[in-house]
Amino acid sequence: MKVLVLGGGAREHTILWKLSLSDRSHRLFAAPGNAGTREIAENLDIAPTDLESVAKAAREFAVDLVVVGPEAPLAAGIVDYLEQSGIPAFGPNREAARIESSKVFAKSLMHKYGIPCARDAVFSSYDEARDYIMEQPAPLVIKADGLAAGKGVVIVQTREEALKALSEIMCDRVFGDAGSSVLVEECLSGRETSLIAFTDGKTVAPLPAARDYKRVYEGNLGPNTGGMGAYSPPDFFDSELSRELTRTILEPTVRAMASEGRPYRGMLYAGLMLTDEGPKVLEYNARFGDPETQVQLPLLKSDLLDIMLAITRGELGSVEVSWDDGACVGVVLASGGYPGRFRTGYPISGLDKTGRDVAVFHAGTRYADGRVETAGGRVLTVVATGGDVAEARGKVMSSIPSIHFEGCYYRKDIAAEEVR
Repeated sequence: MKVLVLGGGAREHTILWKLSLSDRSHRLFAAPGNAGTREIAENLDIAPTDLESVAKAAREFAVDLVVVGPEAPLAAGIVDYLEQSGIPAFGPNREAARIESSKVFAKSLMHKYGIPCARDAVFSSYDEARDYIMEQPAPLVIKADGLAAGKGVVIVQTREEALKALSEIMCDRVFGDAGSSVLVEECLSGRETSLIAFTDGKTVAPLPAARDYKRVYEGNLGPNTGGMGAYSPPDFFDSELSRELTRTILEPTVRAMASEGRPYRGMLYAGLMLTDEGPKVLEYNARFGDPETQVQLPLLKSDLLDIMLAITRGELGSVEVSWDDGACVGVVLASGGYPGRFRTGYPISGLDKTGRDVAVFHAGTRYADGRVETAGGRVLTVVATGGDVAEARGKVMSSIPSIHFEGCYYRKDIAAEEVR
């Protein structure tokens, strides 16, 4: 089969790598891809949000399935557009993808159907939001309603910080129109984890839980990023808890979306906080996680292409989804200065010098003038599997020093709490 994967990050590189292992994969394409995907797929110079060009390429290459990686094309309606053109696509349609593209919609859904979440208030007026914040105890969470590349959530420790974040989002529009409305939430405490599942709108098949690290600096300090690393599974998240959260959160969410006339197919991602009052949803995403995908798919024993095809046909219940009993750890190598200003174009060396059971998934890279060089903030994710988290982490940490590019920065505490 011919498969086109939309996106150019480490998540998409991981998806392509897993698809390349399928006996059914014949030819793979990436749009736009990166320096890593070019080794297993044909990179196409097409933006994932360019719906017409994506459909044209899918027809030209007789693609059997389009897999949507990032959230932006889902929010733009790429699945609807392709299916109207007779091209099968993996991912939720535009109306279903609102579970991620609008945090206000997601919270209203949770309130309506009794899905546990943080207390919140929604505002489209800066003055009303400001007045509300002045009456609330800190810490608080300020969220832009729309998509903001994973950076639209700000955790603040004081009212002054809250007002600054509110002004930047609503007045300065640092996230553009995504900040036309905001949510002000209580700040939940507990263990944070990600529970992601395959679903065809009826059957829900969870992936192993993963824990990711959003803050740029060690000790969970500094601004939020798209993710600095992850590991799977956390030791506190056993199969019994996974079944319970599937029953109480994921399956009710899928039923709620169907009741709202937005049947959901694809990947359903629930960011959770395990609080003293019980598990609560922090956010939903409408696609594979990043960097969670890099530590989850290496543990998948089943054929990913078979699963995706079954979901597009509404037949997920007919395929087996099985997982390895081991663990996986991934650490992001980022450009110095990320998530703020950073420079690109630096050569990357040592990619062929990592250890056994170690993979390097590319994100912000490009191939130019016969070399691989940096082209983004998050550059690479170094990933390893092992019998447990400690073994996998050891392989990653011993391999990272062999990779070099100017300004390389990474967190050295990813999964450290699991090996103390």
